[in-house]
Amino acid sequence: MKQGNKTGRISFALTLMAAAFVGLGQAQAKEVTDADIVNDAKTPGDVLSFGLGTQGQRYSELTAVNTKTVKDLVPVWSFSFGGEKQRGQESQPVIFDGKMYVTASYSRLFALDAKTGKKLWKYEHRLPDGIMPCCDVINRGAALYGDLVIFATLDAQLVAMNKDTGKVVWKEKLDDYAAGYSASAAPQIVKGMVITGVSGGEFGIVGRIDARDAKTGKLIWTRPTVEGHMGYKFDKDGNKTETGVSGTTNATWTGDMWKTGGAATWNGVTYDPETNLIFAGTGNPAPWNSHLRPGDNLFSSSTVAIEPESGKIVWHYQTTPHDGWDFDGVNEFVSFDYKGKDGKVVKAGGKADRNGFFFVLDRTNGKLLNAFPFVKDITWAKSIDLATGRPNYVDDNRPGDPAAGDGKQGKSVFASPSFLGGKNQMPMAYSPKTGLFYVPANEWGMDIWNEPASYKKGAAFMGAGFTIKALHDDHIGVMRAMDPATGKVVWENKNYAPLWGGVLTTAGGLVFYGTPEGFLKAVDAKTGKELWKFQTGSGVVAPPVTWTQDGEQYISVVSGWGGAVPLWGGDVAKRVNYLEQGGSVWVFKLHKS
Repeated sequence: MKQGNKTGRISFALTLMAAAFVGLGQAQAKEVTDADIVNDAKTPGDVLSFGLGTQGQRYSELTAVNTKTVKDLVPVWSFSFGGEKQRGQESQPVIFDGKMYVTASYSRLFALDAKTGKKLWKYEHRLPDGIMPCCDVINRGAALYGDLVIFATLDAQLVAMNKDTGKVVWKEKLDDYAAGYSASAAPQIVKGMVITGVSGGEFGIVGRIDARDAKTGKLIWTRPTVEGHMGYKFDKDGNKTETGVSGTTNATWTGDMWKTGGAATWNGVTYDPETNLIFAGTGNPAPWNSHLRPGDNLFSSSTVAIEPESGKIVWHYQTTPHDGWDFDGVNEFVSFDYKGKDGKVVKAGGKADRNGFFFVLDRTNGKLLNAFPFVKDITWAKSIDLATGRPNYVDDNRPGDPAAGDGKQGKSVFASPSFLGGKNQMPMAYSPKTGLFYVPANEWGMDIWNEPASYKKGAAFMGAGFTIKALHDDHIGVMRAMDPATGKVVWENKNYAPLWGGVLTTAGGLVFYGTPEGFLKAVDAKTGKELWKFQTGSGVVAPPVTWTQDGEQYISVVSGWGGAVPLWGGDVAKRVNYLEQGGSVWVFKLHKS
């Protein structure tokens, strides 16, 4: 009996101790707050958002790795995503509390020790047969909020996991993958909401931006980006209230074409706390054959500014009205302070559009401040009219109407840039220190022609044929430093293969970017002089990041050739078919002598 009491007392004491340790662990567990996210660009010890800050500048104030020390940058560790799923890897890692969260092809997410590369846990989404991603099985990254890590999947779902254990906390369906919907962009957190878009513009889906409670996944509001569709708000019980039609039905669309209008929001959003606006780019109108849909086709190929509390579209700017070349308008809108010719500083945003023009807009109201080419060969328009904000079209360069001929194929034209764009998904960077944008550009064109098209759920809805061609023997990609005030190219570095990875710039005077040939490069931000490079073993089509840990600055990038170029690149794809696929994340720091 005495022994039994003693055993019971010991057991009770151990239970109390275990409970105390659990409580201590819970008390010490760190969570990502709204304030953390708003201040992400100013806190060098972490990377909490896609863009190294919700404004998307991809600028770091870190200086330990600089123009003098970068030569001593060495790899610390590399982690392979493994398996047979070595396709395009476009992910930007996020880092918090010593842990890295990085997504990979086929909707996978890995949690790693940021200092050692040790795998902590892995989530592998079970994808159904029949998914229809247009541009490889990529994923561009995750979002962090509270104790959650959240990412979108190729079957159009949104999954939130406990960031420390990998246990699924909630899972929500974005839309029907059988109708052509998918998702690959990194979510953005705004005021406790997870903001997401949808992919699938080539399947006649309807683009939109959704806001969900980041802790529960419950829908708060949804805003369609095709004119004529209704927006909604939702209460805590899921009951919905109409918040008005986007635009005016049939104002810029003919007949029922708006019902399958495309304008996919496939590249995510940025958010500016100063103006309290979410900026979303929208994709091509559907189908590509523009003769089937007369009008500007709002809000396709545009930037839309959305109020986060209501989902209301506050302003919009259409970069390619009545798009007939699949130029889209999804490229990121980066907030920065713009000094105009009159010397006044304006709260502005910059966008290097797929159509080959760089746009500077007043981010408070969408007014055009400046527009200029950032690629050398543009055939579809002569310029952008700064007074009206509209392109000065070259009418003969629009692909012909099949109905004007044999009804099977319209007149073919050679258009530049190609539909893969002067810049595509790869995010540019802006340095407040130099006042320059660093744009990963591509010089290429295409033969393009229109064909008849009719909508069928889950089938391609395009109405066009094309072949992409290189314009030069020695290069396609060009890294350009652009002055947003003058439109001048300050420096440029040519690259044989297309540039398809993003950019990082730092207060250390550096610009980091990767190439399909496998190199991560560091160049002088003022001159473009190459100062360092490292071969990662596969093509880099992802954006680098940097952070500090235990007093040391780290640089990281994901490596793995793929994305849209090998799938859609025509003659260009043949030109770079020697490149090998891969799947790994690399981390570097300065070598200590």
